[in-house]
Amino acid sequence: MIGASHLSLLLRAAATAFGLTWAATPFVRAAAIRMGWLDRPETDVKTHTVPVPALGGVAVWAGFAGALVATRFMTTFPTGTLYRLRGILAGAALVFVLGVIDDLKKPHGLGWKTKMAVQVLAALILVHFDIRIRFIHPDYLGTALTLLWVVGITNAVNIIDIMDGLAASQAAAAALGFWLIALPSEDLYVNFAAAALLGASLGFLPWNFSKSRRIFMGDSGSTLLGFTLAALALGTDFTLVNPLGVYAPLLILAVPMYDTFYVMAVRMGKGKSPFLGSRDHFALRLERMHFSRPQIVALSLFAALFLSLCAWLVTLVSTPWAVAVYLVLGTLIGFVTWHISQVDMGR
Repeated sequence: MIGASHLSLLLRAAATAFGLTWAATPFVRAAAIRMGWLDRPETDVKTHTVPVPALGGVAVWAGFAGALVATRFMTTFPTGTLYRLRGILAGAALVFVLGVIDDLKKPHGLGWKTKMAVQVLAALILVHFDIRIRFIHPDYLGTALTLLWVVGITNAVNIIDIMDGLAASQAAAAALGFWLIALPSEDLYVNFAAAALLGASLGFLPWNFSKSRRIFMGDSGSTLLGFTLAALALGTDFTLVNPLGVYAPLLILAVPMYDTFYVMAVRMGKGKSPFLGSRDHFALRLERMHFSRPQIVALSLFAALFLSLCAWLVTLVSTPWAVAVYLVLGTLIGFVTWHISQVDMGR
């Protein structure tokens, strides 16, 4: 069980990440404007109408990494905690740099093959630090699924970043879910990385929502959030109560995963590449149903928090109850899918 001193440090990490990101974002925004680092609506899939400063992910990285360093975790925690935190930071740094380069090369950016190759390399860094799927054997199969998981979640959060506050709020909700589930355990590196990610995500939101000082996080931010969340999901056993608890991350990350699979299915149904952009996202369908963007972000956040609560329950109940939770949620998701699929997305 985590002690009071460690809990205090966790709260300090979250607060530090929030403060660093919140304070750094306006400086990043000013630099982006000065250097012309703007996200311009030059393609059909863009949902904004005027150029917006980008590279807000730089501030998110500053808060996330800065908080972990500022809490001086290396002086008080077991070697395994420091070792695995270094692995997360190393992989996240690689993904972050890739995202910065991709943002600077907009509107076309880097090719998807290049991005996935680097993301696989970042995932291999996690495996090297023994952050991987452990409940699947043989080990080589677990490693292959780890790579697929990390790359998939990294891009899922990136794909959902189509609306102010959507990706950051989803990341905050997921980080909170992982933090609370891992809190009673000895997986301290999960707790600290989750706390830092939660604070950094929340610190960026006020500026992302601002009308007068708006900024986008860009791929540098969204892929950083996705990669870190994928790593957090690999870092704890979740439960010893029932064998279905290992699937709790699927609920915690259900909203970005759902959007990814839904958009890919719709694109392939139209005979298009699943790797190309389109306006088939669930959020844009809700907008076509006359929900405002703040309402869509709020509804998505509520769904993420509810699903995280369900994930927590799954780790506590017996197997029959866990099956019931998954079945009910699967039915609800099926109903939502049918309903939004009726929306005509034609111009």
